[in-house]
Amino acid sequence: MPAPQTASAVEEHRFPCDNCGADYRFDPASAMLICDFCGDRKPIEGRGPWKGGALREMDFRAALERLLPETETEETRVVTCSNCAAVFEFDPDIHAALCPFCATPVVTDTGAHRQIKPRGVLPFALDERAAHKAMTDWLGRLWFAPNGLKDYARKGRRMQGIYVPFWTFDADTTSTYRGERGTIYYETRTVMRKGRPERQQVARIRWRPVSGRVARFFDDVLVLASSSLPRRDTDALEPWDLSALEPYQPQYLAGFRAEAYTVDLEEGFEQARAYMDRVIARDVRFDIGGDQQRIHRIDTTVSAVTFKHILLPVWLAAYRYRGRSYRFMVNGRSGRVQGERPWSVVKITLAVLAGLILAGIAGYVVALNG
Repeated sequence: MPAPQTASAVEEHRFPCDNCGADYRFDPASAMLICDFCGDRKPIEGRGPWKGGALREMDFRAALERLLPETETEETRVVTCSNCAAVFEFDPDIHAALCPFCATPVVTDTGAHRQIKPRGVLPFALDERAAHKAMTDWLGRLWFAPNGLKDYARKGRRMQGIYVPFWTFDADTTSTYRGERGTIYYETRTVMRKGRPERQQVARIRWRPVSGRVARFFDDVLVLASSSLPRRDTDALEPWDLSALEPYQPQYLAGFRAEAYTVDLEEGFEQARAYMDRVIARDVRFDIGGDQQRIHRIDTTVSAVTFKHILLPVWLAAYRYRGRSYRFMVNGRSGRVQGERPWSVVKITLAVLAGLILAGIAGYVVALNG
């Protein structure tokens, strides 16, 4: 398996127009390659109802033991952002640009690394205009957001379409467990209340030891393979329609960028395994039954682990407003928005004062009618 990376890489893919030689870009609306210079359109070969069935999984153990074929890996050259440590690829003739993750100016400083190639890609379905509208509509619903930031975002630079790396894991699991099943029953007891005896029903739990076995097949457990974006925000962009994944072709990336993974395969599986353990514990509680459950031990055997490296579409906007960076993300398929929630101190203060005034008026009215 390729050595773990310490930073993300974003690479740009370009394809010359057959008619004029300018760059094609992938158009989400038509799902075709389009030349903005001459208007030429070109379909992506093999796109459409795919006859190959599910995307082929890769063997997890072979990857850990570095036994993957060389054709399954690739090398890229990258530059580093000094502010957020994101790393992305520029063309040789570009020497400075803004970091797509934090809007900090960066100067090129190349380095090389090797990574596992993507197996599948979920193409963009929303164009930049639709994504920008979704973001500004979302900001408009945040009453406590600073007005200046809203205006800056509406008038700011274009959003960037970035394919974000994820791992998916499949696994067979078999788990044996020991625990206790709790059954609620009621006892009647007599208590003295205001000098008079009163009968009450008191709930008790009867615990009985249990053991058993549960099994589950996990399919496409999704794990963010980027450290440039907050996991809580990318989780909030779900769900992703993974059934629409296409076999990876670089043409889908024309006009976009694709970030390389920074969470390596082994670390990604650790995160997937933590999710699996939570689901297995839920299965065990269901299998124990009763009114309440206690789990003392779960022993899980995991087998037939496979994985895929896939790319999911995100529109990204990074704005610097009054010395602070704000980052917003839009699901490139559904338009779902997530980001760093900005707060306006002035609006919060006005809201607190308005609340105090209303409370004072209410208290005065009550006092008059008292």
